[in-house]
Amino acid sequence: MNDKEKILELLKQFVIEKKEPLELILVGALALPFYDVEFRFTYDLDAEIQQGNIEDLYFYLKSKGFESDLSENVSGWSVISMPSGYRERSQIVYQSDLLTIKILSPEDYIIMKLRRGTTQDIEDALAVAKTKKVKKQDLDVLYEKVLKESIKDTALFNFKKIYALFINELLKRQ
Repeated sequence: MNDKEKILELLKQFVIEKKEPLELILVGALALPFYDVEFRFTYDLDAEIQQGNIEDLYFYLKSKGFESDLSENVSGWSVISMPSGYRERSQIVYQSDLLTIKILSPEDYIIMKLRRGTTQDIEDALAVAKTKKVKKQDLDVLYEKVLKESIKDTALFNFKKIYALFINELLKRQ
């Protein structure tokens, strides 16, 4: 069973046991296989829950050995906003009667990762940019949107530096 299948099985089992619908957008490392990026080992599931019981999912995952960061609004995880429209740009990667799994557009995923900006986040963002052939100009549009939509805060200055480093590295690798 590959990594994608393991993630799917875990979430399928949850909806079977709960008999309630679950709709989520995967936003962390567990989303990487859906971008055709080699999965890196992680025991946490980061997701925006669009439908379903966050608390039940949290404790279910915990019982299976997974930590999770779950929210109704992942934009709120940082002073740096997600670019408006990210939910509408998300793509369904799996759908059944009770379970809908989405991922962010590759560009939104990159912005999501750069908001935190650890070395691992930047590597994940670069890997997605490479496999999905993300264009700098498409990222720049979202970057400008983020600058406009985020509150003015010192975190924004760091985000600008992280974005510049990311773009520099992206252009070197192309």
